[in-house]
This record gives sequence, C-alpha cells and structure tokens, in this order.
Amino acid sequence: MWEDYFGGKQTYEQLAQKYGCSKKTIQRRIDTVKSERKTTFPSVVNVLMDTTYFGRKFGVMVFKDSCTGMILYKQYVKQETNGLYLAGIKEIIRRGIKIQAIVCDGRRGLLQMFENIPVQMCQFHQLAIIRRYLTKNPKMLASKELWAFAQILTITDQESFEGGLNDWYNKWKDFLNERYTDNKGKKRYIHKRLRSGYRSLKNNLPWLFTWYKHIDLKIPNTTNGIDGSFADLKNKLRNHNGLSLKRKMKFIDEFFKA
Repeated sequence: MWEDYFGGKQTYEQLAQKYGCSKKTIQRRIDTVKSERKTTFPSVVNVLMDTTYFGRKFGVMVFKDSCTGMILYKQYVKQETNGLYLAGIKEIIRRGIKIQAIVCDGRRGLLQMFENIPVQMCQFHQLAIIRRYLTKNPKMLASKELWAFAQILTITDQESFEGGLNDWYNKWKDFLNERYTDNKGKKRYIHKRLRSGYRSLKNNLPWLFTWYKHIDLKIPNTTNGIDGSFADLKNKLRNHNGLSLKRKMKFIDEFFKA
C-alpha cells in the first residue's frame, strides 16, 4: 500500500477503491508506516545544499552528495539562515564524513563561512542575480553587453571570464560612474542597477570558479543536482494535495531518507 501511495502516485481515494476500504482506513494504515533512516554514508563527499519551500513558513533544507546522489542530511525550517546551513555542515562532519567542497546559492555571508573547505557558488544563481538587475531584455547597450557576456559563465574558464569582465569594465567605466545631483544636492549614480549587476559578478568571482581551481575534486558548478530533486519532490506531492503538515513531512522524510 505504501509503495502504491509513495511510488505509484495513487491518492487516498484511489487506494480506498483498490483495497476495498474507506479513505480514513487508508490514511490510518499509511500513518503507521515508519520511514527508515540511512545509517551508512560515503566517506568523502561534495555537498550540494539548498532549501525549498512549501508555502511561506515551511521549508526543507537539504544536503546532498553530488558524487553519489545520496542525501546526507536534511532539516525542516521556517526560514533558511546561514546559521542553519553551518549547523547542517557540522552535523555531516560529526557523522565522520569528509567534505571536499560545498556548492551553494551564494546568499550573503554564506560563501565565507566555511574555513578550509572550498566553496563554489552556483553559477545559475549568479545568472539569476544578474537577470534581476538587468532584465532578460536590457535597453542600454552597456547592459546588453554585460548580460550577453554573463551568459558564458557556465561554459568558460576563470581566466577567460575575468579577462572579459575587465574588458567590459574598461570600456564602460566612465558610463558606469556617471552621476547626477538630486534635489537635496547629493550626487547619485545614474546607472544603479547596471553597477549592482557588475559589482555582483566582480565580488563573487572568488567563488564562481572554485570548480576550476580544484578540478581534480570534480566539483559541480551549479546546484542543479539538488534543484532537480526539489522539482521531483513537488511533482510527486501534487498528486496528494491537501495533506496535513504531519503527513506532508512523512512524505518528505521518505523522499529524502537521511
């Protein structure tokens, strides 16, 4: 019955019809099923970590090994914080697992938190940041060129990207530094969003090519490996709309056994 529910995507109503009993009986039987936790893990891992939400105040923070695809740790959260990510990493280390590298989304302050562990910022998250500042169809030529250049991030090497970014800046630095005087007499930058987009790339450069600096560790350059798991989980849960929080957590526990 549990396999029909979890793996077969059958609803309570469908299971009740299949097994010839009431919906409440199906719910009670499924509620008694206990998810077994993993007790063995890889000895060396590259950690992908991210959080997905189900509504505004309920999410699951997941730590996954990019090499084996194994879930190393998860915790339920109301809101993701750097402290919770750090606690998760410490728990993985406490279990005797050696962390070669971490791949994360680059939220403020997170990249700098892990001493002696190489950290890779997800390049797709970096592109999303640039897109928010410039939009997908920027109007100014400088913005168009920066957006077009940024899109090679996931397919190039560190030297080429740094050189190209410097070339763009040298071409547009005067434009980038243009100011106007507001009605209070203060000088302000005209092209704030363009400046923010450029600064984001420049400031995050130390973490955008960690995979390249440690190529022998086979570090992914994105968190796609965990984002795909989130998409699969939500797709499965769509077959069971209306679950209570307790039952939703039970489903997630089975999906992310750790």
